Amino acid sequence: PLPIMAKELPVQPQSRPTANNDACSGLITRVSPVRSRMTSEPASHAEVSRVVLTVMPLRPTRSACGLPENVVVFCCFNSLNKVTPATFDAWMRILAQVPDSVLWLLEGNPAARANLVREARVRGIQPDRLVFARSLPLPDHLARMSLADLFLDTLPCNAHTTASDALWVGVPVLTCAGRSFAARVAASVLRAVGLDQLIVTTPANYEDLAVTLAQQPKQLAQIKNYLTENRLHFSLFDTPRYVRYLESAFVKIVERFRAGLGPDYVVVAASRATD
Repeated sequence: PLPIMAKELPVQPQSRPTANNDACSGLITRVSPVRSRMTSEPASHAEVSRVVLTVMPLRPTRSACGLPENVVVFCCFNSLNKVTPATFDAWMRILAQVPDSVLWLLEGNPAARANLVREARVRGIQPDRLVFARSLPLPDHLARMSLADLFLDTLPCNAHTTASDALWVGVPVLTCAGRSFAARVAASVLRAVGLDQLIVTTPANYEDLAVTLAQQPKQLAQIKNYLTENRLHFSLFDTPRYVRYLESAFVKIVERFRAGLGPDYVVVAASRATD
């Protein structure tokens, strides 16, 4: 084990390390005490900034990715184990209502690919309307993802980081919010970029909106432009802001411990003065 983990800590913060944290208006952290005594002073509250320059690959062409030109490209780059029969049924009904459209998926293992192709044919969808993307390094994957027109989310387990990736490269995400945490992450991410209109609550509305957007390319283009032009201003991608909230939470945790207070939730509210 790492030396830093070998010493028992007097307080142990717990949070959900997912994309959902970035979408919160503030940071909520649970504080759990352990039987020990704090002997060291807390680290000074200082913000360190650094610039990381990354050269992104050029965006490939659709043909280079096995995609047809001039058609609607739906995509879902979630792991295939998130694709339930009900979700796949919905996707096939969407494809049936949008002629010549295709669905772009991760390749997965050969058995999974064969199963999806077989089930598509059973539902009246030709196998060539499913396009499978091979595994690529993340920069190359993000570059090609931007070729898609609309990301179709899964339920009951949503896209998490994958939803953020899609929005970062300018691809709108359509999600059906469920009742569990895993079924509401994409909705939280969409709210963080101001796209509440892409959140529905019933499978029927999910299908209807997917078809409607596919039939309105100008509206889809406007959403894509909105994402591309504003991505550096969304709270979802504002890492320094998130760091400030996290540091504030740590300070509050230490203050509670030193005041002899028991475990509780620590809430760091959004501050317009610092944001």
